[in-house]
Amino acid sequence: MSIAPERPRGPVASVPAAPSARAVIQALSGMVASLLVAALIIVPSPYSIEGAGPTFDVLAADEDGNPIVSIGGATTYGASGQLRMTTVAVSHASSTPFSFGAVVRAWLDPAISTFPDVPVPDNYDSEIRREWITSQDTAVVAAMGQLGIDVPATIRIADIREDSGALDKLQVDDVIDAVNGSPIATLPELSAALRALTPGDPVTVTVTRAGAHVSETFDTIANSDGEAVMGVLVDPTFDMPVTVDVGIPDVGGPSAGMIFTLAIVDLLTPEDELHGASVAGTGTISPDGDVGPIGGIDLKMIGARRAGADWFLAPEANCPSVVGHVPSGLRVVSVSDLADAYSAMVAIGNGTADDLPTCS
Repeated sequence: MSIAPERPRGPVASVPAAPSARAVIQALSGMVASLLVAALIIVPSPYSIEGAGPTFDVLAADEDGNPIVSIGGATTYGASGQLRMTTVAVSHASSTPFSFGAVVRAWLDPAISTFPDVPVPDNYDSEIRREWITSQDTAVVAAMGQLGIDVPATIRIADIREDSGALDKLQVDDVIDAVNGSPIATLPELSAALRALTPGDPVTVTVTRAGAHVSETFDTIANSDGEAVMGVLVDPTFDMPVTVDVGIPDVGGPSAGMIFTLAIVDLLTPEDELHGASVAGTGTISPDGDVGPIGGIDLKMIGARRAGADWFLAPEANCPSVVGHVPSGLRVVSVSDLADAYSAMVAIGNGTADDLPTCS
């Protein structure tokens, strides 16, 4: 029997064994993880991110040596210590897109908040800028009131509520001259006249309309605090005794009103209220000196502490948002009006602030 020689063979490719179920699962898991990572990095997020923004010592000078708060038309005095306005930095996904990765990092950081994004209105920037400027004007009026200086105002009616007794009596653009026979020359005088009434009481309002004096009588209504109001929105034009300029760019909104007011009072009085203390705070201010609540106070307290503030003045109405969120080393004082805030500032400077009210 002959044996044929074996034919020469080329390279032999081995046939791989079928992958195990574990290997398939690992491969799929890796692929899914890669897709998730890519999504976190690339896919736009429908959320907004909010964190502690910068703080500004309104008693200090800017980088160019110019006072952050400058006052014209009156003698000013030097001040020691720091009085810091606080801010919140917000990134809106609708205007500044960012990925889910940024949102996840924010979720893991207690100093950052996230919330579903709401498209920013076209007039958003101009509106918060208007509020910023208005809060400065209001701060001047409130500060003058604290100092016992009247600020004359032309008080124009800008709108009338549907449930107001004035709806068919007064008109938009009427200028208020008197309430129940008492002349009204300042906004605090108008507030005082209404505080003397109970909701439902009749009120006689004298206005200037098209050059003529007109008097109308109607019943007052109650506001959300149960106080008597006319149910009209007024737009006062103030005859300011001083000029105030605030040199802080790229900031908007009304929440620095209280701090602006305290700075004006501090600069216009020879006393050194702070005596070197570092105080921060937030809150709106009304011409009558009422301190109103704001948003993001938990983040503002974080920013204040990061900037070295030891004390924080918080609107009383914000206390529920303060409790449980106070950074270590920061002491919070609850204030409801300018008199509270100024007294707290003086007590802190004098080292007698231990018994000041706090949020609890």
